[in-house]
Amino acid sequence: MINFEEELKKFKPSLEVDEAEEAIYKNDLRDVTDIIEDMMKEMKKRPAASTNE
Repeated sequence: MINFEEELKKFKPSLEVDEAEEAIYKNDLRDVTDIIEDMMKEMKKRPAASTNE
């Protein structure tokens, strides 16, 4: 039978997981909502385009 307590003592997290976690937290990841909000702000700054051309 597996001794889970002993196995947990031996456990060491993978370096890849630690590196990925660090990279994720360091990056300022934007989602679609952030991008749309930025686009809306830019559209409000621009003068309205004339539709009578």
